[in-house]
Amino acid sequence: MTRPGLPKLIATDLDGTLVRSDETVSAYTHGVLDRVRAAGIPVVGATGRGPRLTELTRNDIRAADFLVMAGGGRVVDQSDPSGPLVLRDERLPAEVLARLLADLEAAVGPLTVMVEASDEHDAPLWGDYHESWPYQDRFEARTRAECLSCDVIKAFARTADHHVDKLLAVARRIVPPQVATLTQAGLGFIEICPPGVDKASGLTVVAQTLGVDPADVLVFGDMPNDLPMFEWAGWARVAVANAHPDVRAAADEVTLRNDDDGVAVYLDRLLSR
Repeated sequence: MTRPGLPKLIATDLDGTLVRSDETVSAYTHGVLDRVRAAGIPVVGATGRGPRLTELTRNDIRAADFLVMAGGGRVVDQSDPSGPLVLRDERLPAEVLARLLADLEAAVGPLTVMVEASDEHDAPLWGDYHESWPYQDRFEARTRAECLSCDVIKAFARTADHHVDKLLAVARRIVPPQVATLTQAGLGFIEICPPGVDKASGLTVVAQTLGVDPADVLVFGDMPNDLPMFEWAGWARVAVANAHPDVRAAADEVTLRNDDDGVAVYLDRLLSR
């Protein structure tokens, strides 16, 4: 339930939540987020995007004091006058990912697999080509052996025969949480992250840095990878109208669609009341 007054920290997902379908963020949204910061409330961008997309992310949420990236595996403090400070940087060991993929394929059949291995600016994903992947300009075909040649930030997997929610349910029965964190973010692939890595654990790093209680945090989201931060935050959990049914069910409130600047509209009303 929404608490009275104002939250002490606001975190929002980006793609599908703050960012519109045309991959832009409106001037109105940027203006409202500036007002949030002017009111003394830190802003966090909480995204599945990996650190290779840091510059894009900073442009999409210019008011952010912190970035929680890679689904929680990379946390960056942008408020330090000396420059961005990395507070968390997690990797999934290659040998763990290899065993995990073998166990999954034994249960569901061949997987299309991609890995995010590099944090260099605009670095491509490596792996198996799939026509449904929306970001082909940042993809490089590599063999499975090459993909498993180093520890990774996260991995992506899909099958030809399973809807992503079904594959996620199967994978969670096979892969214990102490081995890897599994989720999906609306791209048709399950996402395989290091154990203990999700948006809630990333936001915990931010909250502890600022001395903010989770009960005073307001969050916005649209996809199952946002559910951990919905469970963690206590001031209010707000879904955009285009959210996954599970996220809408977990929300305290539903705002307008991302294409209608739902996050900004909610915050504008909050600041004006």
